[in-house]
Amino acid sequence: MSMSGSRSLLVLFGSQSGNAEDVASKVGKAASKYGLEAIVKGMDEVTVSDLANQKRIMICCSTWGEGEQPDNAEDLWISANAEDSPSMSGVNFSVLALGDTSYELFCESGKEWDSWLEAKGGFRVNKRVDCDVDYEDLAQVWMDETLARMGAVDDSGTFQEDQVELVKSNASGAVTDQSKNSSDAESSSVEISTDGDRSLLILFGSQSGNAEALAAKLAKQSSGYGLEAEVADMDGFDLSSLSGRKRVLIVCSTWGEGEQPDNAEELWIKASSASAGLLDGVNFSVLALGDTSYELFCESGKEWDKRFEELGGTRLVDRVDCDVDYDQISQEWAENALAAMAAVDGEGIFHEEMVQAIKDSIVSGSTGASGEDGFTVPELRAESISAEISIFRYDPNTSTTGKDTWVCALPGHISILDVLRTLKSTQDGSLTFRDGPVDDPTTAVSINGRHVLPGNLRLDLSAPIRNGGIRINIEPLNGFEVIRDLVVEHWDLESKRESSKPWMISATRQGLNTPQGALGTMSPLIASKLHSMMDIHSYPIIHASSDATAHSDDYFGPAIILQSWARRNDPRTAPSKKKEIEQLIDSPYGIKAETDFSSIRRQGKGSIMHDSLLDCKTSTLARDGFTGRHGKHVWWYAFTVKSSGRVNDTVLYRQVLGPIGLFSNLFSGVTARMVLGFTRTGGNMINDMLAFVAPPAGLGKMPKQFNSSVKNHHEVVAIYNEMDGRF
Repeated sequence: MSMSGSRSLLVLFGSQSGNAEDVASKVGKAASKYGLEAIVKGMDEVTVSDLANQKRIMICCSTWGEGEQPDNAEDLWISANAEDSPSMSGVNFSVLALGDTSYELFCESGKEWDSWLEAKGGFRVNKRVDCDVDYEDLAQVWMDETLARMGAVDDSGTFQEDQVELVKSNASGAVTDQSKNSSDAESSSVEISTDGDRSLLILFGSQSGNAEALAAKLAKQSSGYGLEAEVADMDGFDLSSLSGRKRVLIVCSTWGEGEQPDNAEELWIKASSASAGLLDGVNFSVLALGDTSYELFCESGKEWDKRFEELGGTRLVDRVDCDVDYDQISQEWAENALAAMAAVDGEGIFHEEMVQAIKDSIVSGSTGASGEDGFTVPELRAESISAEISIFRYDPNTSTTGKDTWVCALPGHISILDVLRTLKSTQDGSLTFRDGPVDDPTTAVSINGRHVLPGNLRLDLSAPIRNGGIRINIEPLNGFEVIRDLVVEHWDLESKRESSKPWMISATRQGLNTPQGALGTMSPLIASKLHSMMDIHSYPIIHASSDATAHSDDYFGPAIILQSWARRNDPRTAPSKKKEIEQLIDSPYGIKAETDFSSIRRQGKGSIMHDSLLDCKTSTLARDGFTGRHGKHVWWYAFTVKSSGRVNDTVLYRQVLGPIGLFSNLFSGVTARMVLGFTRTGGNMINDMLAFVAPPAGLGKMPKQFNSSVKNHHEVVAIYNEMDGRF
């Protein structure tokens, strides 16, 4: 490997999941601002001799398993520790170590490289930084400081401490100039303006929570259309305030035999007696939710649609009536309704000729309608990049699996979903995947090990770009049965969701007397927490992020458990419903079946989901008195192993075979703990005849030792995780 010029910087990454590679790529892009010419390399692409020839090296390295080097760094590490490995004298270096504090040997690989470089004579220009799973902020600080210090290494390889601040100042000036030039270029083509009223009111009437969830989703999407959304519950809403609105969307479900949902009933009574002309100048559209198994299908939504028109409102998009499988049709309505609302100017005038242009701007990746008049669609430009795309293939007719790889040049701004569409139309018409709107949760796939919605992920952001190219691996979500190629069967998840009985049963609670009548109240802190827990962008993604779903057909999965736990903590839920939810999450197929929450933490808003599920499991164990295999069994197993340092002090007995070992256990307290401690769960004192052949293997709740298949994989993982002996 060779690098020309005296301002060269070698950026190395040792990566298992892609995080270290991502950081290294960012370092490579930012290096030019500090007067450096960076080249980013994987540790499997260089030799130890290459390192010795460099003046500046930045290393980003993750740790795999129990303190092991990641796969692509293992060979280089072995070579580095050979007796004849070269000196690193003259090498200026710094290390960023990525790891997970839940493992004992936290960031061990990065620590090893840091110590090795120093021991070999290298000069550490910036201290090593050790990052936990939430590494972005720390990594950014390390990158900025280290690049400035690398920029202060002169052409002879000598670090000039007094030049660091000057390098930082120059880099800051470069950023400012670059931003100014970028802004000037943008303003010359499109003058973006947000002048005028861009407010959007989203009213929901909900009984089971579906309409409320859709309203929240609409509000998030609306920002991409240049709108400022406000979500309002029909319960306690001031009907007269609608007269000052220019844009209103209604999402309403139907309860029972064509009745308004509880939170909409009072507002409907007021609307029914309101005077004509109240909604003059109000542009609206209605999404109605219902169930075709009822005679008065979507009746409540139909009533609101008709009444708004009678009161003088202007319907911009025809009402859409949704059955229980509403995801796709509601998304189509949302795209049409939001585009139409965005085409209403600050004076409330609807510009129908701009709707299609606004839709096109959203599809192409624009931030929405913009410009001086609020409607000029910006021109999107993106360079083509070389992409190596590997896709999992499965043929159900022959039950064969494999992988197809294409190398092609594609615009960097297109979505992964567009990439799949392009390959299907131009390369292989048999390629199968779920197609749909950008936010369709059923389209989810795995990109380089990360679960994503392909319509929401740009190609150039799906993986680090190295040497002008990108490499991605697309696979179906795990935890589901593969139907063909990237298409998985969601019916199992949907049937479990149905069996969890997710509908709302309201409690009688205190409220406030207002001019509009009694109004239910809730602590802002509780409301914010509940909304965060329920903000699930894709149930299949959360379901697939669990390590346990692939091994347990009966486990409800984290998405359903999380939804149930949120409903359990909702003060609006009736006590009887809370009891029913507790029985579900306490069951063998509830939260106890989850093994390790770290995999869930890495997906999306992982920390919120992780913490909520952890609270849920703690609550379950507390109600059970910490009994059962997930309570005392796991606790005693972990405690005795950690305290004694000997595995034979708990479950495994093979190391104490023989009369002396077995006899000593009678006096050490081990046998007593097994018999008295583990049988508090109500299990049999003797499991099987094995107890009489080789005690204490078959005593109490001890698992069988000979020729026993592991049926409950998640329980074994839970035990080993308690011991920090993951596998």
